[in-house]
Amino acid sequence: MGQTPFILCSEPKPMNSAKPSRSRRWLRSAVRVVVGAYLLIVLLMTVFQRQILFLPTKMPLAEAQRIAADQGFSPWFAVGGGFMGWQLPAPVPARGSVLIVHGNGGTALYEMGLAETVKGALGLDAYLLEYPGFGPRGGKPTETSLLAAADEAFEHLPTNRPVYVVSESLGTGVAAHLAQKYPARVAGLVMFVPYDRLASVAQSQYPFLPAYWLLWDRFDPTDWLKDYRGPVKIVVAGSDEVIPPERGKKLYENYPGPKSLQIIVGAGHGGTFGQSPQWWREVQAFWQANERGNTTG
Repeated sequence: MGQTPFILCSEPKPMNSAKPSRSRRWLRSAVRVVVGAYLLIVLLMTVFQRQILFLPTKMPLAEAQRIAADQGFSPWFAVGGGFMGWQLPAPVPARGSVLIVHGNGGTALYEMGLAETVKGALGLDAYLLEYPGFGPRGGKPTETSLLAAADEAFEHLPTNRPVYVVSESLGTGVAAHLAQKYPARVAGLVMFVPYDRLASVAQSQYPFLPAYWLLWDRFDPTDWLKDYRGPVKIVVAGSDEVIPPERGKKLYENYPGPKSLQIIVGAGHGGTFGQSPQWWREVQAFWQANERGNTTG
């Protein structure tokens, strides 16, 4: 009997080993490009977020002093000689002090008109805090540096009379920090176009990014005001294009102390600050009516 010949044959190729179609390869490449571009955007937004958040106007001290002097303001220096901002004393013995903390752009000099109105209407010495890296002040703006500058300024205010804090936009967090740290000395607050948490504002500005989790400077007025019980006036711009009105309303809802909410219908982000002397006198009445923690609507 002859031997069965040995037949060498290759194994059949599996059906799924065929090369992907051209359309599938294109789709995979497109997905990789999109994902890579998205991650690059996230990286750039993370690295440069402070350049996006803080928009200072810088100028030499001599130039800033000339501008301030034209409106009757003088430089405000710390005991050690460091520049802190600007001051405008009341023409008669002051009834108290008002510290104004501005937004994320420009310089404290932009708030001179507001300071003049408050000083004239309420008889308060007015102080404008200049943030590090803004105007003629050295340094770099961060949450840490702004809060440290606010502490330094507050420690230089007179201690024998009430202190009120007025904030604008980003300054909401600075004002809330002062109320948390000096609850017995901060007699009342006014917050124009405020927010409850800066991270929530960032997320609303960049809904396609995980901005809430990427933010380094996380000013949190809701948390910082939870133990404060002084009177707080909140003014929301109904058509705010920068800070969604809901963020200011949320801050009002969460605040447990005496509070008053005003929504200016149709106003944009910069359209709430030019209030009349009579408006400020009504705010003063609200402050005084709630000095002992009485609740008002």
